[in-house]
Amino acid sequence: MNDEPSRTQRARRYLALYFPWLPAEQLRIARPHVFAGRPGVSYALIEKVKGAQRLYAVDPNAARLGIEPGMTLADSRARVAELEAFDHTPHDDHVWLERLADGCARYTPWVMIDAPDGLVLDVTGCVHLFPGETALAGDVVARLARLGVVASHAFADNPDAARALARYRTTGATEDEAVRRLPVAALGLDVEATLALKRAGLKTVGDVIVRPLSAIAARFGGAAATRVRRIMGEADSPLTPRIVKPPLRVERRFAEPMARTEYAIEVIGELMAEAVVRLEEAHEGGRRFVVRFFRADGLVQRLAVETGAPSRDVAAVLRLFRERIDTLADPIDPGFGFDLIRLDIPVAERLDAAQLKLEGGAVAEAELAALIDRLTTRLGRNRVRRFAPRDRHLPEQAEFMLPATDPAPSGEWPAPDPGEPPLRPIHLFDPPQPIEAVMSEVPDGPPRQFRWRKTLHHVALAEGPERIAAPWWAPREAPTRDYYRVEDRRGRRLWIFRRGLFEDGKPAPNWYVHGVFA
Repeated sequence: MNDEPSRTQRARRYLALYFPWLPAEQLRIARPHVFAGRPGVSYALIEKVKGAQRLYAVDPNAARLGIEPGMTLADSRARVAELEAFDHTPHDDHVWLERLADGCARYTPWVMIDAPDGLVLDVTGCVHLFPGETALAGDVVARLARLGVVASHAFADNPDAARALARYRTTGATEDEAVRRLPVAALGLDVEATLALKRAGLKTVGDVIVRPLSAIAARFGGAAATRVRRIMGEADSPLTPRIVKPPLRVERRFAEPMARTEYAIEVIGELMAEAVVRLEEAHEGGRRFVVRFFRADGLVQRLAVETGAPSRDVAAVLRLFRERIDTLADPIDPGFGFDLIRLDIPVAERLDAAQLKLEGGAVAEAELAALIDRLTTRLGRNRVRRFAPRDRHLPEQAEFMLPATDPAPSGEWPAPDPGEPPLRPIHLFDPPQPIEAVMSEVPDGPPRQFRWRKTLHHVALAEGPERIAAPWWAPREAPTRDYYRVEDRRGRRLWIFRRGLFEDGKPAPNWYVHGVFA
């Protein structure tokens, strides 16, 4: 559609992208070795529908030969014997669509996924970076073409109109006229509602618009009236941006694509130094740093590091990025070069000036925090963990593990009595280990001897019991536990418990070892 002079005064502008061959293109790009040297091969993606193999998507070559989605695989090969078939994986399509959305983030932070085969970009306030909407769309389509992705596009004042115009490619003297010429299938209703509209003689969106919406809702359902209001811009569309703009963002654009990875790392340091100035003004420090490398061919590569405490140390963050790059199984490939590098700081916390402690120890704490950050970056966020207390009375639930870089939750460890041995061991068995041949002086008393791990233990000292009942929300028949701290004649100290009580008519309760004291 042609640009209109009044568009600069309108509230919002949306660019919709439609990828008609997305599943086939994703497969070809993901498996280049399969299609190498075979430019004219015809192929399709199949899925099982009610026990039959049917085509979910086809490539352009197969489409030119009359092969269409929905056909059975047997009928398709009866027409084109050399048709190749691959299993369709919806997850791979969605991942590829997300990669395309990341690439479009160079134009606007408001990129919305229109599953399963489209994107919607809110380009309000972004067109001034190009000579006009036509130039912006041309740049988008050209980058996608370099990836081997075919896309159709359209601009509109609301997302629903833009996505419909991109899919059905109608034209008109004005945008409103083009929308009215769209077929009723552009409303996105289900098959039955669309067929009912056609049978009623309503072939285009314009035919539906001229009817009272109350009559449309009464006859064809409220969804039809809602879609009409949305495509005319009278109601909001339920589309949300995939990536919310972070509180702090700095970027560097290059007039010519930059192809040296080492220089790209230096640019990260420069961007970090620029971000530190803004962090200092806000008295904040970054906790999470995300760098995106925008390649000239449209692909985007992403790196992220975290710190255990708010940081404005440029050298420390840059060292973490180098550690992260060294651990990549697939090194950063600049391809035809990077034309944009962007640094986001999505998580920042308060960071004020601090004074060193008179008793010392602050430097050691900082070095430990830096070590944890480097280990987390190299080994993975969930590989370096620490314990934290939790307000639970069951021993196995009184603590939990979390990534070492996560902020500490509220709660403190119980303070031990000075001069007294610990009440519970540090490490608990999961699950508790059963013990056998338990002998005691009285049924409810502590054991005098027991067998654990094929070894007979004679109890010299015993303390307890510490009775721990089941939570109130557990079934009433849930047994209680009586814990004892015992020491055998060889000096080994164990934490054991009896699960349940001695009751008439019921089998004797079992004993378990839950932990060993150091």
